[in-house]
Amino acid sequence: MANANVREFTDGNFDSEVLTSDVPVLVDFWAEWCGPCRNLAPVIDAVADEFAGKARVGKVDTDANRNTAMKFDITAIPTVIVFKGGKVVKKFVGFQKKDVLANALIDAASK
Repeated sequence: MANANVREFTDGNFDSEVLTSDVPVLVDFWAEWCGPCRNLAPVIDAVADEFAGKARVGKVDTDANRNTAMKFDITAIPTVIVFKGGKVVKKFVGFQKKDVLANALIDAASK
C-alpha cells in the first residue's frame, strides 16, 4: 500500500485494529483483480489523508483474508464498511464518492 495513512487489515489484526478501536474505522474490502476496487483506491487514499489522526482507514484483501470477509457477509466488492465501537454503522457496496465516505465517518464520530 502506497499511502501511509491507509492501514492493512487482516484476519489476524482485524479485531485489534478495527473492532476495539476508540475512533471510527472505515474498511475497504477489495481484491487485486477487481477493477472497481482499483478505481476506488484513490478515494480511499483521499479519505485516509483527510481523517489522519481522527479515524482509521484501511483495506482488507478479501482473497487473502477470507474469514473476515465471510464474517461481515462480503458478497460483492468493493464493499466499504464504517465501524464505531466494534459495530457496523454504515455499509456501501460499489464505488462511492469521497464526500459520501467522509460524511459516513463524520456521522460515526458524532454517535
